[in-house]
Amino acid sequence: MQTSRDRNSQRAGEPAAPPRPLDVAACRAQFPGLRRRAGGRQAVFLDGPAGSQVPDRVIQAVSRYLAETNANSHGVFDTSLESDALLDDARAALADLLGSPSPDTVAFGPNMTTLTFWASRALSRTWGPGDGVVATRLEHDANASPWEIAARDAGATFRWAPMRAADCTLDLEALETVVDERTRLIAVSAASNAVGTIQPIRRVSELARRVGAEVFVDAVHYAPHGLIDVVEWDCDYLVCSAYKFFGPHVAVLWGRRERLARLPVDKLRVATDDLPFRWMTGTQNHEGIVGAGAAVDYLESIGRSVDDSIGDGPDARRASLRAAFLVIGEHERSLAARLLSGLRELPAYTVLGIRDLDRLAERVPTVSVTHRTARPIDIARHLAARGMFVWHGNFYALPVTETLDLEPEGMVRIGLLHYNTEEEVDALLEALGEIA
Repeated sequence: MQTSRDRNSQRAGEPAAPPRPLDVAACRAQFPGLRRRAGGRQAVFLDGPAGSQVPDRVIQAVSRYLAETNANSHGVFDTSLESDALLDDARAALADLLGSPSPDTVAFGPNMTTLTFWASRALSRTWGPGDGVVATRLEHDANASPWEIAARDAGATFRWAPMRAADCTLDLEALETVVDERTRLIAVSAASNAVGTIQPIRRVSELARRVGAEVFVDAVHYAPHGLIDVVEWDCDYLVCSAYKFFGPHVAVLWGRRERLARLPVDKLRVATDDLPFRWMTGTQNHEGIVGAGAAVDYLESIGRSVDDSIGDGPDARRASLRAAFLVIGEHERSLAARLLSGLRELPAYTVLGIRDLDRLAERVPTVSVTHRTARPIDIARHLAARGMFVWHGNFYALPVTETLDLEPEGMVRIGLLHYNTEEEVDALLEALGEIA
């Protein structure tokens, strides 16, 4: 665990750490799901990469919306007006989470995969034969297959940017050889949902700018671990999912205003061309959108709980989120170090991806392993019998498991979030050690 001295010493250009560390017990108390028991003991939720648990305030926001303001949009009566105000508030909260200068460039949809297919369909209408699309081998298939299909339908070329198998990082030099002046789009994840690698989005964007390409970022797995900044990253589009950062099952699409306003989208004749509604077909999941806003409120509350200096001005929510992710990152890196150190003492396991404790800033605390003899599904069942929830397989990150030659069995994925504890990591290591 980092000391206060460690927290107060940061590299040049980094924001100072808040004065207090994360109160994990106070966070856990807000998640009713964490009280579950399984296998005769307290359940240990290590399945966050597939969907986090949800705090009380999100549950209450969804319930309150359905009970008190359930109505369709743009009516002149009370419940419709109140509903629209809540949706506007949620959109503003998501804009602050993403670092978007304007809420009207934030659209909602059912899930990231659907939003990416919609975006790929719109973008492909601007491509033609000879154009190129690139995706990295670290992608979830939802940020690869839609682009491969779109490129094929437009007569464009689809290419892979390789990853280094030794540490599961993007080969930037190889990426530069794949991208050329005909490249129209680079699809890249902010963090791998399979092996936890954080990708250098800003550097990818700089490369794209040199050749006139656009950048589409899948931030689904990054969102609960780090502060998204669409301006700093200089990307053109970004998607994420609220159910990965403590909200309901609803997804978010951000894009540059000029592109969202002009791209050809499929919509009804009666649908408006105003942003963001030209990207939101039909009636949306209103209660889910309100719940997503409440998830941002939860994260904001963490920031305020660790830093009393945050005021109430127009930038206060973004400042609170920045403080929250500083202490979340600090706690999660401590957990990751504990897990990776413990796995070193279990030689039957192989950690896939970055293992060096000096490189924890290059990864989120999602750790995937294989075993010398035991199948991933059997390890997952062994842990489930002890009340520990992990995923096995490829987690739809097929480009990763294909590169690592792990199909069809895949791997075991241990997903730590800020509400996990050192005691849970120790219990997990003990259970993993039981497998000969």
